[in-house]
Amino acid sequence: TPKPSSAASDVYKRQVDGAFIDAALIHLRSQKLLDRRSVLLILAKTRQLLAAESTVVDLAIPAAAPHYTVCGDVHGQFYDLLNIFEMNGLPSAANPYVFNGDMVDRGSFSFEVAISLFMLKARDSSAGHLNRGNHETKNMTKIYGFEGEVRHKYDATVLALFHECFCFLPLAACIESKVFVTHGGLSSDDGGVLDDVRAIDRDREPPDAGLMCDLLWSDPQ
Repeated sequence: TPKPSSAASDVYKRQVDGAFIDAALIHLRSQKLLDRRSVLLILAKTRQLLAAESTVVDLAIPAAAPHYTVCGDVHGQFYDLLNIFEMNGLPSAANPYVFNGDMVDRGSFSFEVAISLFMLKARDSSAGHLNRGNHETKNMTKIYGFEGEVRHKYDATVLALFHECFCFLPLAACIESKVFVTHGGLSSDDGGVLDDVRAIDRDREPPDAGLMCDLLWSDPQ
């Protein structure tokens, strides 16, 4: 497992700006970890940004962009994520993305995927939108790998801050009032409407039933 590079640590101990993020992505690509202080800084910034968002984020395609790119489950495949960015460009005002949950678990580089998406969110919150998936939860990360990976690479404090961020992830995005993007699927209640989703208090672990659970778990069959 790669360990934090002390030689590179000073590069990251500053504001989460474009230069910071460009350097950090290069650092992670070479299978080196960011220093712990920088990780805490990124998580604190991301938590602040996500807490300010609505449970349903309403998105309009900006004049500078031809479309939104919607990406499904990345599941810890960091080099697949880098390949997406190489083919389609990094998130920007002219190239906005929605990542629709399940950024972590299963793959071996869940930390790298999550921290990269959080950094890109911090660089331009309007260009990188992140929905919650059913794997951005304590129970799933304990079973499917993210918890163990973060404890091995860092510690319980870093893990706890990731979970605080996960709880503030929006549950859906609505693009141009036409396209509803959520990780799992629609409610089992046929009478549910969009305002019901907007009213959910999302800052928690999902319950075993109900609308919040359905949005994360109702996979089509």
